[in-house]
Amino acid sequence: MSVEHLIPEHPDLFVSTILFAILAMVLILPFRVKKIEENLEPFFLIMGIIAVLATNTLAPILTAELIIHALESPIGIVKIGEIPVLGIFQVVLIVGLIIHFYNRQIYAALVSMMRKVGLKFFAFFFVVFFGLISSIISVIVCSVILAEIALAMPIERKKKIEFIVIACFAVGMGAALTPVGEPLATIAVRKLGADFLYLLNLLGHYIIPGVIVLGALAAYRVGKVEVKSVEIPAYTESLRTVVVRAIRVFIFIVALELLGAGCTPLIVWYISKVPPAALYWINMISAFLDNATLTAAEISPALTEFQVKSALMGLIISGGMLIPGNIPNIVAAARMRITMTEWAKIGVPLGLVIMMVYFVLIYFVGV
Repeated sequence: MSVEHLIPEHPDLFVSTILFAILAMVLILPFRVKKIEENLEPFFLIMGIIAVLATNTLAPILTAELIIHALESPIGIVKIGEIPVLGIFQVVLIVGLIIHFYNRQIYAALVSMMRKVGLKFFAFFFVVFFGLISSIISVIVCSVILAEIALAMPIERKKKIEFIVIACFAVGMGAALTPVGEPLATIAVRKLGADFLYLLNLLGHYIIPGVIVLGALAAYRVGKVEVKSVEIPAYTESLRTVVVRAIRVFIFIVALELLGAGCTPLIVWYISKVPPAALYWINMISAFLDNATLTAAEISPALTEFQVKSALMGLIISGGMLIPGNIPNIVAAARMRITMTEWAKIGVPLGLVIMMVYFVLIYFVGV
């Protein structure tokens, strides 16, 4: 749901101050307060509600339509052509239940494949495969499967987290190649009035090699592990845990929808007016703010193709840096119980390196 048209043209100091303070708390408190880190969903929900209430003092955004949209976002069934696609809540719940009841068969198949091809190739193949296919079968499905793959790997927890963070960067990037993959791509194509393959043609020569490199990095980081004698991992989750995780994902998506809508004034007043090169870096805000909302505010047919490319690449890459930045991060972190700090230790430095590489390619090499 777009609320940009409701925002007054000129900035309001009071609302700006509150919204910047909310963003600061969202960025800082999960790393400083253990209770908040362990309860990200209610914290983000509270921040989202406060942001909406603050913005509502100058524009009537707090409507039944906004609330319904936020509640429908994680469960809404959309159609791609004639094919219905389930929302993130249903996917997480259904796949979680399948794994709960058939975990031994699923893990046995994964372990068997590891033994046959070796862990390094196994890691490379799945990161690249799901990174590219995420633009066809959706980023949600890919992230759920990758989390289970990571859990089945015979490596220590730290390396599993590193693998899944790299994998989520890959699927987050790959999903942006078609409007089927993720909301950011859907919104960008719709606002530009472009065809199905527009983003693939615009960004494919950046994203496809990037996904392959991330696959190679994942293979390198899992290290040398003997998998011939690997046992099938034990499944320890209760049915209640599976259901609660889906509910937590539901709350998180609702919270991000509200936070994105509430912070729209900052996007309209400040971010959307930034030059392309600076916008590329400023869009790192999508590490903790819904990148689909930023796309809706920033992308317009009035922009040059270079401006569109700059904005989208900044949004796509930085979405992998923190858990709230992209849907696959939220899903995988919930399944693997990864904290904000654990994710950031890997995601932030990796994201900054990727951002720098693409910045050089786009602005200096002119690829």
